[in-house]
Amino acid sequence: MTREENLETFFRDGRTVILPIDHAVAIPTPGLENPFRLMEQVNPYVNGYVMNLGLALRSGDLVQGKGICLRTDVYNTRTQGAGAGSIGTYGIDTAELLGAHAVMNMLFPFSENEEAITQACADLVHSSLDSEVPTIIETLPYGLGQTDKYTVDNIRFAARLAAELGADVVKTAFPTNGTVDDMKSIVDAVFVPLIVLGGAAMGDDTGLFKMVEDAMKAGAAGIAIGRNVWQHPNPAAVARSLHAIVHEEASALEALALMKEALK
Repeated sequence: MTREENLETFFRDGRTVILPIDHAVAIPTPGLENPFRLMEQVNPYVNGYVMNLGLALRSGDLVQGKGICLRTDVYNTRTQGAGAGSIGTYGIDTAELLGAHAVMNMLFPFSENEEAITQACADLVHSSLDSEVPTIIETLPYGLGQTDKYTVDNIRFAARLAAELGADVVKTAFPTNGTVDDMKSIVDAVFVPLIVLGGAAMGDDTGLFKMVEDAMKAGAAGIAIGRNVWQHPNPAAVARSLHAIVHEEASALEALALMKEALK
C-alpha cells in the first residue's frame, strides 16, 4: 500500500473511529481482560485499532479490513525519573514487518522528559519518510491524565508541535471545560487531520457524546477513544453511538437515543 492508502484504511470520507486497546502496558486496565472478545463486539463500528505488537500478532482475522496502528512506545505513568512518560520500543521496520497501516508515539510537551520524548518522536517521523507507513503522534501537555493542564493554549501548542515535527495525524485531548470554538482554534492551528481522545472513563454517556459532537463540529477528523468504550458496561452499544456521531453526523441526543435502544 502507498502512504495515502494506509491512511485511508482508517479514514472513511475523511473521518475515523479508532479504538485504542494499547493501555495494558501503561496503566491498570480493567475491561481489557479479553481483547479478542471486545474486538468481536465492536468491529462493526470501528475503522481501526491502536495495538501493541503482541496483541497485533495474535489478532488474526479480527483485524481484517481494519487499520492497525502499532504503538511504538510504552507511555509509562507508573515510574518516576528517566523511564517516566515514554519508553521507545519499536519502529517503522517492525511496523512494516507486521503490515501495520500506521505507527503511534506519545509526545509530552512541558514534561520532565520533554527533550528525550520530542527527539524520539522526531526520529520516528524521520525514519518514516522513506516508508509507506504514516505516523500518528499522540500529544498531551505535561503527560497522560494531567487534565488540569489541558488548557486551550497548552493543547494548541502540543498539537501544533506534533504537526511541525511531521506527524501525518495528530491525536490530542479536548480542552478541559472547553467549547466548540476552543476546539476549533486548536483544529485550525494544525494543518494535518486531528483526532480527539477520550481519556479516563467518564461514566457519563451524555457527556461523552456531547464532547464528541463538539469535537466534530469544531472540525476534528474523528476520535480515538478507548477506556470510554471498553470500560463501558456495553462496549458495542457505545461504539455504535460514537460511530453514528462521527460517520452519520448524529447529535449527542440522537446518539443517546441509540444507546437506550441498544440497552432495551
